[in-house]
Amino acid sequence: MSSSRAANPATDPAASRPSVTFPHRHLLGIEGLSAPDIALLLDHSDHYVDLNRAVEKKQSSLRGRTIINLFFENSTRTRTSFELAGKRLGADVINMSVATSSVKKGETLIDTAITLNAMHPDLLVVRHQDSGAVALLAQKVGCGVINGGDGSHEHPTQALLDALTIRRRKGSLEGLLVAICGDILHSRVARSNIHLLNTMGARVRLIAPPTLLPAYAENLGVEVFHDMRKGLTDVDIVMMLRLQMERFHGAFVPSTREYFHFYGLDYAKLSFAKPDALIMHPGPMNRGVEIDTEVADDIHRSVIHEQVEMGVAVRMACLELLARHLPNWRGTTPPGL
Repeated sequence: MSSSRAANPATDPAASRPSVTFPHRHLLGIEGLSAPDIALLLDHSDHYVDLNRAVEKKQSSLRGRTIINLFFENSTRTRTSFELAGKRLGADVINMSVATSSVKKGETLIDTAITLNAMHPDLLVVRHQDSGAVALLAQKVGCGVINGGDGSHEHPTQALLDALTIRRRKGSLEGLLVAICGDILHSRVARSNIHLLNTMGARVRLIAPPTLLPAYAENLGVEVFHDMRKGLTDVDIVMMLRLQMERFHGAFVPSTREYFHFYGLDYAKLSFAKPDALIMHPGPMNRGVEIDTEVADDIHRSVIHEQVEMGVAVRMACLELLARHLPNWRGTTPPGL
């Protein structure tokens, strides 16, 4: 359904392309998405990059809609970028602080879902410390749900923003050799990226000590290395991961100093990758543990700050595409498209 007021293609990316429909009501993970699904999300995101770099950054496709950011885990980048994304689309955005909510008083996740559903939100962004919790909540609400990260399961919008960053720099994901390095065992970012990269035709290597690899790593369609130099040989993308010590239950590494010696990215290890290999990190970074400061700040090869920028565009695209499943969608696509 088209808007009653003509949209301005210069300020509204949705006005300059066909009214396509994302075939899923929720975005709970990358696993299960097809290559066309992922390409649609990335293409849509590309338009929002241009909007976010313009002086006038707001549009009205979600005007009158309500988005609730429900974060059971602390986050700066993800929550802030979802908030900014929603506001730039014209939505009313509510950040729900779980630390002061009824959850702390003993309310169950299901009761929280029922309570929120009674408020008739249009979209719900959820981050939870337990794998599968977001999918469970999505079954109990009538609105669209986006997984902002659940346990060590998935973080779909992070994988999408990583893919958008790579695609804008390299032109395509197909055929690229990508190394994901570090704490694979606890990383939802790694899992989402493995699914996405494999689906889009890239080759994936995992580089980590045996203690930080899941037992089923060999079944993920990846190559596994325990030596950084061998694993980084001729790769196009080096994706470093944070040591998630808050999820450690036992001794996974002898010390952070020893971990950096063997698995921290410095120029000596990076020299085995291709000369134009890009350096990535989902943040927050532990400098001197996962990555050397000079490497992280390399203006020619590090795209860490670009990842943050792409995050807002990706989350705008996800919110808008899921909103098209809502009743009485009145997006800003011109008539006839």
